[in-house]
Amino acid sequence: MLTLDDFDFALPAELIAQHPSAERTASRLLQVADEAIHDHRFKALPALLDSGDLLVFNDTRVIRARLLGHKESGGQIEVLIERVVDARHAVAQIRASKSPRTGSRIVLEDLISMTISGRCGEQGEFFALQLTGDGDLWTLLERHGRLPLPPYITHAAGADDEARYQTVFARHPGAVAAPTAGLHFDDALLTQLAQRGIEVAWLTLHVGAGTFQPVRTQRLSEHRMHAERFVIPPATIAAIARAKARGGKVVAVGTTSLRALEAAALHGELQAGPAETDIFITPGYEFRVVERLITNFHLPKSTLLMLVSAFAGLDTIRRAYRHAIAERYRFFSYGDAMLLTRKPSELPPGQLSRQDDLPDRLPSDTSPRPPSQ
Repeated sequence: MLTLDDFDFALPAELIAQHPSAERTASRLLQVADEAIHDHRFKALPALLDSGDLLVFNDTRVIRARLLGHKESGGQIEVLIERVVDARHAVAQIRASKSPRTGSRIVLEDLISMTISGRCGEQGEFFALQLTGDGDLWTLLERHGRLPLPPYITHAAGADDEARYQTVFARHPGAVAAPTAGLHFDDALLTQLAQRGIEVAWLTLHVGAGTFQPVRTQRLSEHRMHAERFVIPPATIAAIARAKARGGKVVAVGTTSLRALEAAALHGELQAGPAETDIFITPGYEFRVVERLITNFHLPKSTLLMLVSAFAGLDTIRRAYRHAIAERYRFFSYGDAMLLTRKPSELPPGQLSRQDDLPDRLPSDTSPRPPSQ
């Protein structure tokens, strides 16, 4: 059976993108299909898709979810909001020399007073917070919070990040991490796609900090994903039906779009409306909706690397990542992208491949890895 080590690889630190490309569409695009690999610029995407295809975007908006503050004892803390539950309550990660106690008070950015209501999450990794001062969380975060760049980006968020760590079509606030595949699109490219007869549709999945929680068990079957909220409007369900009826392909822009679509069809017909999912997609998963995927390059041993390996084939992803490293592609949130075609299912749903049937690991496991996201 597959283990966590099967998704390890060595990445030179200089390939971790610290800043976005000068223009959104100037990033590189690695096309992987039919055992072939082709190098492109992202602006070539319209020519790589067919008239009648459908792109499904995640239109979530990143909130200012990072806050600095102190405990009642005076000890410094850093808070990363995982989810705003309502105007007075949130779930968050807290970094401190000593975890705050339930019932204690914290003060963030010198003016936001909150009480620790308790611990939550699969392994108690999150804290439940209640606002005790005036105002509402949405307004306070927008005014006083900080943009939550991933930890492998080493600079503090600046004006450029405020614009570029947000998609041009971001509409619904709630995410604490960007749906990074969407960062490569600009208005001109969206216009070109429409001119080629490529339809677009929208869903909303608020990416939580839990997305980047490390897998803590060697056996993948023992890992439990955090839940994420999503909404798929009826118009998107109708657009998918039209695309499939005319022979077009459903192209998910990002793993978040793919997770939402596959979760909405997990028990049969694709369903519209709000829902939550903790779906964990690993090799052997039977995809029901998505046929092509646009995605960035992902962290070693991450659930997202497991997802793309399930989608395109583990051996295919290993070859693609070797190629990307050799050709000096840029990795992670501000990095380059891939266009993947779904591999035909060869296994019963949910069944993992046998480890002795696999080639050697992604692409090497001998050099130091970048820090976990």
